[in-house]
Amino acid sequence: MPLLVDGRRVRLPLSAAELVRAHPPLEERARLLRGQSVQQVGPQGLLYVQQRELAVTSPKDGSVSILGSDDATTCHIVVLRHTGNGATCLTHCDGTNTKAEVPLIMSSIKSFSDHAQCGRLEVHLVGGFSDDRQLSQKLTHQLLSEFDKQDDDIHLVTLCVTELNDREENENHFPVIYGIAVNIKTAEIYRASFQDRGPEEQLRAARALAGGPMISIYDAKTEQLRIGPYSWTPFPHVDFWLQQDDKQILENLSTSPLAEPPHFVDHIRSTLMFLKKFPSPANILFPGNKALLYKKNEDGLWEKISSPGS
Repeated sequence: MPLLVDGRRVRLPLSAAELVRAHPPLEERARLLRGQSVQQVGPQGLLYVQQRELAVTSPKDGSVSILGSDDATTCHIVVLRHTGNGATCLTHCDGTNTKAEVPLIMSSIKSFSDHAQCGRLEVHLVGGFSDDRQLSQKLTHQLLSEFDKQDDDIHLVTLCVTELNDREENENHFPVIYGIAVNIKTAEIYRASFQDRGPEEQLRAARALAGGPMISIYDAKTEQLRIGPYSWTPFPHVDFWLQQDDKQILENLSTSPLAEPPHFVDHIRSTLMFLKKFPSPANILFPGNKALLYKKNEDGLWEKISSPGS
């Protein structure tokens, strides 16, 4: 079944700019989103989604009311929502395996049993910019193509990607929007940044840097965040990378060195340190090879709970 905009089939392949020209309401929605000021989102009720993670929940969730992600440069943040039951998935895609990730996003929404009720699937794509290597452009194309191949009608509501999310300064290009949040109850999507990216921020970042695939991190039925158990092989040349200066790390470990947020290098360094400290995480970080489980407490903050069967 096709990808639709305002009830009309999208003709692919089109660039993001060509798509919005063919569908002016898309252009207007992108303009309104870009024009928003960035909201600082606090940790209460928030489920933060890192790169190569997805989380899905619905308005019935008593713990999580906001899904969000940021630090997207060439990456895209994808929100898929069913308007009938309000089931909402947010994921942070980096283009490693879009062909496998889109069906994962689709099945995560369909896992809500009342999926068949009235309503439609709506997708929102945000992120990327006009980068030198055209990685954003490639990811936009991949995501649109894969959603167009799914069995269900999917309505493209927001397209604020690549050249539509680009600003130029001193002949260098940058994304306008680096992060968004979605309110599960109201379906509002807005520009956002986050101080708290936990729990287990370093462990989750290490899994992605070590090449882990897209995974679902949240169980909406138990309202638990589930981390691991993960495994990875020792990071190649980790000592070499830790000896490099900021410029080398930026140029070699970023897809878009000039456009990264200011904390990028510190984040990569601390993640590399973590990978050096735990070259093989299995039993050290996951005692008994069990997942780490977190649940929101009465204050709306994540709290560790004991592993199942322990």
